[in-house]
Amino acid sequence: MTTATPAVARAPFDRALLLVMPAAAFMLLLFIYPFIYGLLLSFNPKNGGALANYTHFFTTDNLWPTIWTTLKLALPATLINVGLALPIAYKMRNKSRYQRWVTTILVVPITLGTVLIAEGMLTYFGPKGWFAQILQTLHIYEGAIRLTHNYAGVVISLVISGFPFAFLLILSYITGIDPVLPRAAATLGANPFNQFRYVIFPLILPGLAMAFCLSFVQAFSVFPSAVLLGSPAGATRVISIAAYEAAFENYDYSMASAVAMIMGAVQLGVVVIVLGARNLFYRGPVTGGKG
Repeated sequence: MTTATPAVARAPFDRALLLVMPAAAFMLLLFIYPFIYGLLLSFNPKNGGALANYTHFFTTDNLWPTIWTTLKLALPATLINVGLALPIAYKMRNKSRYQRWVTTILVVPITLGTVLIAEGMLTYFGPKGWFAQILQTLHIYEGAIRLTHNYAGVVISLVISGFPFAFLLILSYITGIDPVLPRAAATLGANPFNQFRYVIFPLILPGLAMAFCLSFVQAFSVFPSAVLLGSPAGATRVISIAAYEAAFENYDYSMASAVAMIMGAVQLGVVVIVLGARNLFYRGPVTGGKG
């Protein structure tokens, strides 16, 4: 006589998962599918084998240097944004009657967009702009002042447009640190500088790494600033311009897709390096109540 194996009770279907479906469909249609389509298209060149587009990119003198040109713009701008945002966010971590107003003023540029910022810079930082006229009127600098249509103009634009983003990221992370921790360090004799150096800074390093990665990805995709404020055929010929020319001037969408894939690979490489270094530091909780 055999005994029947009891049926395993199935867990009831969680209807809350249905709420995830619209977001999943959104990601699939607008991000995953275009990426897969572009990746496959990059291996289907007009002429040659599957790797012809990539071979052409890395053997053409006006294509592969765009990687270094973009890195020379994105990395300094990202370092400046994170470096400026850190002390300001640290100062603004405590609530005061001025905090809301100062924060609002600092994040206004993020609402303007890169094109409007570029237009303003052309008026303000141009050779005949207000900035040059003020310096010459005050006899601070008498020579020609050129902060547009060159490397400096693009970096300044990336700092103006990227600083609010880095500031908000760092501020949100630094305000999550339990205020009891620096107070405890103060009771042990640590002055404000040592409180920041030995308590706050190690705790916010993972957040700084994340802010750096997101700010870098934003800066690396620079396009309007490089065209309007830089020299798109010279010192600021970034990789996004190479992709644009391949798609809309040469009508070679396969080559444009290959340039976009290379662009994404470079970004991913920098992000992996930064996040890998982040793992060397503290990654535990930094909150512990309202303090």
